[in-house]
Amino acid sequence: MRAAQSVRERLLLLCLLLKDAQAFAAASPHTLIGRHGASWSPVTARSNNMPMRTSMFPSASTNFVTYTSATATMSSSTSLYLSLRGGAIPSSSTITNLLSSASSLTSTPQALFNSSLIAIGVTILLLKLLGRDANATKQVKPENVSSLQRRFLSVFWLMRMSDWLQGPYFYEVYASKIFHGVPASMTLISRLFLTGFASTAIFGPSVGRAADFYGTKKATIAFSFIYALGAMSTKSPLLQVLFVGRILSGIGTSLLFSAPEAWLVSEAQKTNSTSYLGETFGLAYAGDSIVAIMAGQLATSAALQRGPTGPFELSTLFLVLGGLLCTAIWSENKAPSVANSRPSIREAIQVIKKDPKIALVGGVQSLFEAAMYIFVLQWPPAFSAAVTNTFGATVSNPSTPYGTIFSCFMASCLLGSTIFGQASKLGVATETFTSVMLVVATIAMSAATLTVKTTGNLWSLMATLFVFEACVGMYFPSIGTLRSKYIPDSHRSVIMNLFGIPLNVLVVGVFLSIDKLGLGGALSISSGALAVASLCMLKVRGLTAKDRLQT
Repeated sequence: MRAAQSVRERLLLLCLLLKDAQAFAAASPHTLIGRHGASWSPVTARSNNMPMRTSMFPSASTNFVTYTSATATMSSSTSLYLSLRGGAIPSSSTITNLLSSASSLTSTPQALFNSSLIAIGVTILLLKLLGRDANATKQVKPENVSSLQRRFLSVFWLMRMSDWLQGPYFYEVYASKIFHGVPASMTLISRLFLTGFASTAIFGPSVGRAADFYGTKKATIAFSFIYALGAMSTKSPLLQVLFVGRILSGIGTSLLFSAPEAWLVSEAQKTNSTSYLGETFGLAYAGDSIVAIMAGQLATSAALQRGPTGPFELSTLFLVLGGLLCTAIWSENKAPSVANSRPSIREAIQVIKKDPKIALVGGVQSLFEAAMYIFVLQWPPAFSAAVTNTFGATVSNPSTPYGTIFSCFMASCLLGSTIFGQASKLGVATETFTSVMLVVATIAMSAATLTVKTTGNLWSLMATLFVFEACVGMYFPSIGTLRSKYIPDSHRSVIMNLFGIPLNVLVVGVFLSIDKLGLGGALSISSGALAVASLCMLKVRGLTAKDRLQT
């Protein structure tokens, strides 16, 4: 009884001190971070004679005011907590001060999203604590599994860091170019953006075929080299070099999203540790959310020192480190049935036709990721309109804190990865978990679309899109586990890249038609894609249950 009372008291104190954490968080700089090629920011600064978008640090006076406000809030919060703990009734002035402090949590857009970020973080922490079983005996993980996870995760996170570093300044690095005395136009930047997607769609299957034949370790090292060339091309003033760099980046993206995963699955099969693949994917993408947040901070620092090409230069350093580490600690593996013959795309298509579950899992991959990339292009204007609609009457010229919103997205992804990990510990079938997740994602995106088309309510938009991002955090470990289960090792890389073709076609089609579709139309397509993905996954679940009954 006393333990339960102590827990309640600590939770009460945590809630009362939330304002204090928010106040100090508000004093920290917030960096604008995009994902896979987008950048927005409300403030413009210059560094090394190159324009860049970045947020400004608060002044010393602002920090002082924030600190004194936090001190005052601490006093009222602690007073109420102590009075409740001692059984006394808090005074009316204490309650008034507390209510005033609570209302300030949502007084500005920055304060609102700071509070949201802290709330998501507290939720993750509580979920971790509640998921622990104090009476359960700790299971000793086999050494071969621990070794495999260390080797894979160290290389994977370095590669992902190199990719995330390029996102925040994708737009700015090309917008800073001048051709024939004229700055690069939005149309030209859009063409460069689409060139990367087209390259992934065109060369992806051939790249996957080569990875299966030559080995996934060599393919991962090749990614480091090719992606580094693409990154360094941003330093060139020649338009032709920039287009070649985007083509190389597209090829590198195909390798990044197939070769490391294929290496992990093959290595797990060789070491008889496939039962730990779900856990490994959960760790990989939970850590990826943290890597993304760190990359945003590093990208800003690099841009301040070196201009908009700085993050791309730093990305090259991580690519070199990742390639060297991969060379040192990974062993080579190839598709087992094609040791002496290169797997063909036609053979891969025949493999897909023989097992409908492979095609359905591929449909889930293509449709969900297409919906995700469409969402990435649309959330900034959606939040900008909602912030103006909500705070326009109370705050003069309310600015949208894109960097903090992105941090909330990444924290939501981490929450989703945590939920996947807890579900795996409980023995929930991946097919069932993914089916439920996709239905939730469809409902969340549909609700967000309806909000954008009607009221534009900020609270509704936050709730729905944060839920969708949590589903993104659940998706990546889920789809990795499903691919390891259904896609044969003999054609793994080429099949994964074949599924990338409809994904890229859908994203490019929406991007080219965005003027006609508008924000609501684009999000409607995302909702439709998620609905079809849900149907595909439910069909996989049904076929799996049928196979289980027959055996």
